[in-house]
Amino acid sequence: MSHALPALLLGVSSILGLVLVPLGLPGLWVMVAGVVGYGWLTDFRSVGVATIVAVVGLAFLGEIIDAWLGFRFARTFGGSRRSAWGALVGGIVGAVMGVPVPIVGSVIGAFVGSFAGAALFEYSLSRAPATAVRAGWGAVVGRATAAAAKIALGVVIAVLGLFAALRG
Repeated sequence: MSHALPALLLGVSSILGLVLVPLGLPGLWVMVAGVVGYGWLTDFRSVGVATIVAVVGLAFLGEIIDAWLGFRFARTFGGSRRSAWGALVGGIVGAVMGVPVPIVGSVIGAFVGSFAGAALFEYSLSRAPATAVRAGWGAVVGRATAAAAKIALGVVIAVLGLFAALRG
């Protein structure tokens, strides 16, 4: 098989994955699929078990960081555990509702949803508007920080894939 098709798959999956991450979509997993697909199409000549384990491990680390930072920042900004769950639920609902607006709709929706979810859930517990707003801002900061961390991990996955392709 020509080396062009596997390289194209790897390149497209890397770029697509990096675009999907800030949208709250599974971009790291698209990148993992690209690396594994590249390996499969090249009979795993340059992509071995170590590369696959590394990219899967980085993708899992990204998911753990994503969940942890959202909770941590909502709580750091004065929110309760309930506000952290509100940020998670609100972010998912906001991303889905924002989808009709091309490209940026789900990003904006996820941020607005995270804020609203954390603030509403916190307000339902504390009845303190200032605390609810702080928790909401914490959720937004956590979401932004998590997206940045996942993009950084995505760049590492892309570089690992590129090095594997260059070895082949």
